[in-house]
Amino acid sequence: MTKQLTALPDGPELVAAVDLGSNSFHLLVGRVDQTPHGANIVPIDSLKEAVRLASGLSPDKRLDATSQARAVAALSRFGERLRAFHPQKVRVVATNTFRVAKNGADLLRTCEAALGFPIEVIAGKEEARLIYNGVAHTLAADGTKRLVVDIGGGSTEFIIGTDYTPELLESVFIGCIRFSRDYFPGGDITRSGFKQAILEARREIQVISANFKATGWDQAVGASGSAKALVEVLDLMGLAPHHSITPDGLETLKNSLIRRGVVDPMELPGLKPDRIPVFPGGLAIMTAIFEELGIDEMQYSDGALRLGVLYDVLGRQRQDDMRFTTVEQFMARYAVDRIQAKQVGDLAISLWEEAALGSAEERTETAQLLRWVACLLEIGFSISHNSHHKHSAYIVSQADMPGFSRREQRLMSNLVLGHVGKLGKLAALMSSDDHWAALACIRLASIFYRSRAQTRLPSLHFQAKGKKFRLSFDGKWLERHPLTAYTLEQECSEWSKVGFDLQVVQSGR
Repeated sequence: MTKQLTALPDGPELVAAVDLGSNSFHLLVGRVDQTPHGANIVPIDSLKEAVRLASGLSPDKRLDATSQARAVAALSRFGERLRAFHPQKVRVVATNTFRVAKNGADLLRTCEAALGFPIEVIAGKEEARLIYNGVAHTLAADGTKRLVVDIGGGSTEFIIGTDYTPELLESVFIGCIRFSRDYFPGGDITRSGFKQAILEARREIQVISANFKATGWDQAVGASGSAKALVEVLDLMGLAPHHSITPDGLETLKNSLIRRGVVDPMELPGLKPDRIPVFPGGLAIMTAIFEELGIDEMQYSDGALRLGVLYDVLGRQRQDDMRFTTVEQFMARYAVDRIQAKQVGDLAISLWEEAALGSAEERTETAQLLRWVACLLEIGFSISHNSHHKHSAYIVSQADMPGFSRREQRLMSNLVLGHVGKLGKLAALMSSDDHWAALACIRLASIFYRSRAQTRLPSLHFQAKGKKFRLSFDGKWLERHPLTAYTLEQECSEWSKVGFDLQVVQSGR
């Protein structure tokens, strides 16, 4: 996907976040203000579309055409608002429904074309981290340990943290859209429906409840749509002391809905029309959370995923990228040889920059991915030296890696898997010639530093055009390194098996 780049306008620094939730799509634009204590983001514009994407999921986890059309139409409108933004100032994240939909990849491509920006499908724990990031920036950094709960359309995130640091993150597959549809079909509300919904939600939460209760918290905070709707309705009904949610308030509201048999907006002051279809499911899940975790009172914060994404965008601009922290933690955990990782990474990036493929932004992004890949190549040694690249690739693809999107993890996993061995295993995994070229860079770097010694290398030059690669350097050096010469011959043969022509050209012979 390509995007027309426009010059950054003069004036305040602006950043934007788009949150493709299972119930609503949100766009938030923020202005970056410098303060004596660091940078702060002031929201200046927002858009919301009640897409209800999860309502279009069939029993076999496929999105219907109607829900897809709503999503594309909403993102076309968002795209107009973002047209003047530089790509590095925008981050777009998609959550649970995109994670589970079997045809989500096809919809993703259409949505990216409509919006004009790449979309990252994030894992549940990454969603939880970003939610906490948003909430933390709306509350005092006073050392209070907080439990943050965000009931979404398709999943619910639970986080315990202090100030800006999350300690425990979980995502549970319970959401207000599915629960409203399954336990209150057609909007009909019954006591038995509530009982079943609460029990099912408690059953799912029970898996994480012991760990959360053992960790403990000082304050419970609710975020996003369901929590906001509940606290606003309870407040206007006089059931929200201190503008908070309590077990008594939830019980009174539940009984009121059961008596009416439907969600009647005349009886629920403050309830917005777009929340009506999903309100009973959200109430049932919140009741289950209170019961299972033993919560006495929950405050509401207007911080949410999109605000957390804005601060993450700002962090990446200010060299405070969570991805660096994650890779550093992996290197420490798996005792990575840092000298080897650096020299392989340096050479791979040097070759990649020689190739000069794609736009400047794309080259920079891929160069950074190559750096991280070089740091993760050998984490599989912790399992076994034999087939370590397969173990490394599995860890990268399956582990929770805060800051990384699923797309980034998948590409890094493929590069790790393919950095040694047969290339045929990558044939169905690599999506572009540029990715193949990046793989060639990491493979060649691994060949030249196979001895792990800090070898003085000749001047290397790498060119890539379509399916043709060319590596040129001083041939006299190669004569003094027969094992490397032999390995490069085998490498040329291996690339030919997957339809690529790798030429090694020696000069000065």
